[in-house]
Amino acid sequence: MKLPNLDELFLHELKDIYDAEYQLTEALPKMAKAATDSELATAFANHLQETRGHVARLEKVFRECDEEPERETCRGMRGLIAEGEKLMHEDAEPAVRDAALISAAQRVEHYEMAAYGTLRNWAGILGHTQAQALLEETLGEEQAADETLTEIADRCVNVQAAEGEVEDQEREPNGSPQPKSRSPRRTNQPARSRRSSSKR
Repeated sequence: MKLPNLDELFLHELKDIYDAEYQLTEALPKMAKAATDSELATAFANHLQETRGHVARLEKVFRECDEEPERETCRGMRGLIAEGEKLMHEDAEPAVRDAALISAAQRVEHYEMAAYGTLRNWAGILGHTQAQALLEETLGEEQAADETLTEIADRCVNVQAAEGEVEDQEREPNGSPQPKSRSPRRTNQPARSRRSSSKR
């Protein structure tokens, strides 16, 4: 494959992300089904609708550049999705699986953000101003989706996954609960300050 100029490279990468979005429309329903946290499942479902919009928006980008929409197999997205599907089938506690799903989804988001950011910049250089605006819009939605996943992870999923680990550590080898060690009692009284006496 020859890429003699930036215009050809732009078109090639456009086909690549077009295929990536198609792959994601097939993966997101599985991720939503695998999620046990309701907020996470909703986030995946919402992003599925956005992703379908991204596909339609990319078709507009093609037309703005006087090209027909065409897919070029995106091996990068295929690999990321395969890793995510592998995690979905691991023997893990629900919260731990949700944490793994968020991790996999955010890798996808960062991959897309890099692709759209580059395509937006190239579109501007090549004078595709309408295409640039469309790509900028999608980039913003990908960034917002990534932020939503971070909020869900920080607010509940990661905490619940960590609590499960603590519970496992607090069990004896035979599986019986181990008494929790109490931390020393804290008081609000300030410690006495020691003053050194100065010799006169």
